[in-house]
Amino acid sequence: MLWREVSNDMFKLWYLAESDLLREGSYYQLTNTGQGLNRVQGAPATGKAIHGVLARCQKKLGSWVGSSVVHLGDHNVPNALMFIDKYAQVPRILNPVALVVSNVDELCEDAGLRAYVDATFGGAEACKKHILADFFRHAFDGSGADNFFDAGSCIDGRLTSAWNWCSKIEKKAYYPVFKLAGFSGFDGGDFRS
Repeated sequence: MLWREVSNDMFKLWYLAESDLLREGSYYQLTNTGQGLNRVQGAPATGKAIHGVLARCQKKLGSWVGSSVVHLGDHNVPNALMFIDKYAQVPRILNPVALVVSNVDELCEDAGLRAYVDATFGGAEACKKHILADFFRHAFDGSGADNFFDAGSCIDGRLTSAWNWCSKIEKKAYYPVFKLAGFSGFDGGDFRS
């Protein structure tokens, strides 16, 4: 839900990010953040807007798992542009997963592939559930960060966990299904729809 709400507000957030970066009297410090040399700069307008998005999500959901810390203008997310860039990556993560899951039934129209999916996963539905359960279990678990508070549990840390899950896709039992469905990577490469 958070990713959807951020995507829905992306134009506004992008505008505010640019405003924060160019705001008169807003200075930055060039700092090695552990992610290289970055322009560390506060982003009050973007921060206020993303806290509004977060509050909307929390109200709709009724409860929230994990930290609701928003890193912005610190060593984790140095500036508003880096924040926007993180959320611009969401489709690059979700689209390949959604396309593979939606193509499992089509793959199973081939008798040999159906036999493989049946023997390995117990059928097309079980295969799709296996992929999605693994994604939802591990793509938001705080993994991929050097410490849980700074980068694992916070709202942008969930993107860190999702990218960590993506980096391990080749070791997953269902990776052959991804390849059979035309998956070539999470970088927006050639991927059949």
